[in-house]
Amino acid sequence: MITIHHLNNSRSQRVLWLLEELGVPYEIRRYERDAATMLAPEALRAVHPLGKAPVLAEGDLVVAETGAIVEYILERHGAGRLAPARDGADWWRFRHWMHHAEGSAMPPLVMSLVLGRLPAGLPPAAQPMARGMVEGLQAGFLAPNLERLKTYWHEALAATGWFAGPEMTAADIMMSFPLEAAASRSPFGEARPNPGAFLARVHTRPAYQRALERGGPYAYA
Repeated sequence: MITIHHLNNSRSQRVLWLLEELGVPYEIRRYERDAATMLAPEALRAVHPLGKAPVLAEGDLVVAETGAIVEYILERHGAGRLAPARDGADWWRFRHWMHHAEGSAMPPLVMSLVLGRLPAGLPPAAQPMARGMVEGLQAGFLAPNLERLKTYWHEALAATGWFAGPEMTAADIMMSFPLEAAASRSPFGEARPNPGAFLARVHTRPAYQRALERGGPYAYA
């Protein structure tokens, strides 16, 4: 039996969704973020040295990192589902988006979140200068980068509404979290409707809803 060590409001919601789409039985061990720091609890370090979620355990095997977990589930339990044919035209597009989700999409989103919280954690006298530096970084680097990403996602979804071919794949599951995180910070806008339509469509999927029921509150749904 698969066990998923699951943290609220995190990337691990995608793993639950994937398992629900595939109909693979699993158990959940839930962890809650610290209300003040928003960090994962120390209890997760007993599961994996980095103390982050998700972590998959099956038998003696422990797998960390969302992308690796998704690939493991597809290889071990997917039976060819939620992935294009390896010899087909969509295979490398699928591989690209599987890696893009964490490799290019998430770093600026995480950086924006961390920088936004930085001034409040400093002494009052240092906060005005820190806010100025953060605003400069946001305006000069992060905001333009995120705008390029949003346009890139919009254009990638234009042909079929999915990232890697005519049907939903695990790449769409991987990409759901960056799009949800981006949408929670600023809207995609009328000029880029495809990412919003994508999220609206996946949020109504029965498997997505079942994953929410099992995983608990999720701020991005």
